[in-house]
Amino acid sequence: MLVWIWSVSLLTAIYLYFRQVYGFFKNRGVKTTGIIPPFGTIWSVLAQREHISDQIIKTYNQFSDQRFYGSFQLVKPMVQVRDIELIKNISIKDFEHFLNHNQFLNTEIEPVFGRNLFGLTGQEWKDMRSTLSPAFTSSKMKMMLPLMVEVGDQIIVPLEKNIQASEQGYLDVDVKDLMTRYANDVIASCAFGLKVNSYVDENNQFYAMGKILSNFSLRQMCLLFLALCFPKFIRTLKLTLFPKAVENFYRTLVTETMQTRELKNIVRPDMIHLLMEAKKGKLTYDEKSSHVKDAGFATVKESSVGQKKITRVWSNDDLCAQAILFFAAGFESVSSTMSFLLYELAINPDKQKKLYQEIKENEVKNNGKFDYTSIQNMIYMDMVVSEILRLYPPSIILDRCCTNNYNLGKPNDYATEDYIIRKGEGIQIPVWAIHRDPQYFPRPDKFDPERFSEENKYNIQPFTYMPFGLGPRNCIGSRFALCEVKVMAYQIINLFEISPSNRTTIPPKLDPSSHNIRLKGGHWIRFKTRK
Repeated sequence: MLVWIWSVSLLTAIYLYFRQVYGFFKNRGVKTTGIIPPFGTIWSVLAQREHISDQIIKTYNQFSDQRFYGSFQLVKPMVQVRDIELIKNISIKDFEHFLNHNQFLNTEIEPVFGRNLFGLTGQEWKDMRSTLSPAFTSSKMKMMLPLMVEVGDQIIVPLEKNIQASEQGYLDVDVKDLMTRYANDVIASCAFGLKVNSYVDENNQFYAMGKILSNFSLRQMCLLFLALCFPKFIRTLKLTLFPKAVENFYRTLVTETMQTRELKNIVRPDMIHLLMEAKKGKLTYDEKSSHVKDAGFATVKESSVGQKKITRVWSNDDLCAQAILFFAAGFESVSSTMSFLLYELAINPDKQKKLYQEIKENEVKNNGKFDYTSIQNMIYMDMVVSEILRLYPPSIILDRCCTNNYNLGKPNDYATEDYIIRKGEGIQIPVWAIHRDPQYFPRPDKFDPERFSEENKYNIQPFTYMPFGLGPRNCIGSRFALCEVKVMAYQIINLFEISPSNRTTIPPKLDPSSHNIRLKGGHWIRFKTRK
């Protein structure tokens, strides 16, 4: 009888707890999609029944009459904002109320991973942004382009030889694997000053560590949500997202590289050098960079926050954290963008032909060479890349944490009370769904670079296109990413004709077993050398 009483009491307590937790939005007049305790609204994603992007679109469409709606990541309430004017206020006008990202990593337990530009908060973030922004101007990217071209050549040359050696005269390639190796080698060269050839040396240590860093397992995803919902629990048990060996690898790599360059006076136009200059206080925002042609329509502008002069001294761990962030962002996000770009060009031969014609015109005009200026002058190239970033944005959601109580207004036209979001509560902006909303982009699932033609691109409603985020907390590396994608697209389309293979997924379907943006069945494309 006693066991029965305790069991009933426990179940009642659990029921009342979940009723209180999951009544958070209902009690405040905000709509919420289906909830499954204790997983909140993300059960289908955690169970790998649907990709997170599919869930985002489904709930976005479900609440088409709402300015914002609610969701739960386990027991953590999160406001999903779909009203464009409200998005503008949150990201620009009232930015100080939403200065920080929601915190996933404990900076005390994992300083090398947690103290990066994404994870820092408040004044520390502002200081780091100001410290780093001079490293990502167009003039700095201009210096790095030759390093990207060099990496592209070391992948393309053996690929061309393998095609010539094949009996069929073509090669079926999983371009996600190929582009991940390319992105890995670009970051190794442009950020760490290393010469790595991942196409030839498939299992090199730098690539292996990158795979661990970027391929989130189900365990890591669960830890992320637990850290968001129960940070004290994670701190008490000292649970870490990444193995200690990965942390030690990057810390040793960065610190030893810096020490070697200091001792031998080595200067190389890469990110390590720029970080060393930043640590000495010698890196300042270059106003002249505004005269260098920007990286394209999708480029985000640096705000006044990133243009302030900072005298703060950063530790080696702080600089190491930034180097790791550059790698993590470039390894997965850039490789995904390039993979989908090649996929869409393969299944849309008319678009590929038009891009190839522009490349050939550039080849003739510049005697077979291309530099930063010439590639940024390629109008159709920029249209193609801009459209890929609309269809497959690197960040499928933007997240912010409220730093001061803020009035979001009424959730819908028939609500009677305003919704006040409290300090410490989180919001998300469903980028993937907004980019595919027919209200803003007609025939949204169609790959149509003409959306970004000179005649059409200025008709795009502001704050509906945000592949690199919005406001002062946008992606600091947009110029680097755009330059890298364009260089690789140029080199591949110039030498190879690409087309679907027997294994190509048509129409595209994202793999629910991966938390990254990947096609189910792989990104298989057929490569054939142009004659």
